[in-house]
Amino acid sequence: MNYDAVFDKAIDRLHAEGRYRVFIDILRNKGAYPNARCFAGHNGPKPITVWCSNDYLGMGQHPKVTAAMEEALHDVGAGSGGTRNIGGNTHYHVELESELADLHDKGGALLFTSGYVSNDATLSTLAKILPGCIIYSDELNHASMIAGIRNAGCEKRVWKHNDLAHLEDLLAADDPETPKLIAFESVYSMDGDVAPIAAICDLADKYNALTYCDEVHAVGMYGARGGGITERDGVAHRVTIIEGTLGKAFGVMGGYIAADQRIVDVIRSYAPGFIFTTSLSPVLVAGVLASVKHLKASSEEREAQQAHAAMLKMLMADAGLPVMHSETHIVPLMVGDPVKAKKISDILLAEYGVYVQPINYPTVPRGTERLRFTPGPFHDEAMMRELTAALAEIWDRLELRVAQAA
Repeated sequence: MNYDAVFDKAIDRLHAEGRYRVFIDILRNKGAYPNARCFAGHNGPKPITVWCSNDYLGMGQHPKVTAAMEEALHDVGAGSGGTRNIGGNTHYHVELESELADLHDKGGALLFTSGYVSNDATLSTLAKILPGCIIYSDELNHASMIAGIRNAGCEKRVWKHNDLAHLEDLLAADDPETPKLIAFESVYSMDGDVAPIAAICDLADKYNALTYCDEVHAVGMYGARGGGITERDGVAHRVTIIEGTLGKAFGVMGGYIAADQRIVDVIRSYAPGFIFTTSLSPVLVAGVLASVKHLKASSEEREAQQAHAAMLKMLMADAGLPVMHSETHIVPLMVGDPVKAKKISDILLAEYGVYVQPINYPTVPRGTERLRFTPGPFHDEAMMRELTAALAEIWDRLELRVAQAA
């Protein structure tokens, strides 16, 4: 076996398909978000504006967050000391889990090292605990949810995206006595659409199923206290398990679930992804704790984000750009070709100092490649107008406008 040839062929295939991923060398400017410095391919750092960060509200730069992290660093040091079952619960972890349980009006919460791990660990563990469990998964669920379902080794049913009739057909076809879990997201980050959570819960009640809602692209940004779409729509109490991230709107790192204390205890006691890994640094947890507390009490960042997302959509539409319909803060711009998407991204960075990463397969289906913009509270109107003008010029230069309009 020529191992090098196999590896080379795998990478060459990505290049040929136009979806080889390039990660830029970047440093964000503290206190000046969304400004940053790009180091790749330049003689010294080049100033750029970041348009694709998932630090949706700029909380990674917030003075309360950075101050809390600095205080924790000087108080307890850098690391947690290991797994929680060996090193114990750092008090910051206990406080944050209490805050997150309160945020979602649940009996308990459990921290993980990332949102990916929280989905994988929880879904795979639940299905192993429930005998003969069947998981019903929305076809656009995140890769981490798909991994968790695959690792569960249970039966699965994939239902058409947000298609309640199809979901009900699948539920009705299975044995009423079989344990069932419906897994879905609240906000789907590539299209920016929202799940019909109340209606899904109605079906769950009808067919005696548990529900699992991934709120990673909604926590902090929706609801009176940032509890997500489930809080905004008044249905958090109906969802069995709410999963979220600490690395997007909350601006730091980590993942979590919030649920009935009994379920939390089961996952804590059985999930390898929780038991056998070093817990989050207390420095990170302290920062998240400050962020969650702030966003519970302040709607300023949420309101500015929504206003700026609406403005950017309007400006792009007025310029004739193929902005996709989105009912959330996500602003996707359809390209439909991986090579062209990368070309547009490269021109924006090299000529305009604008950073937005192309989104290609398998993140989105082939033929739906796009640029995904995430305007936040600190992207002002001047930035948005400059961005729109740059995109319009590139669309004309590459002769994309007419083709996309057709």
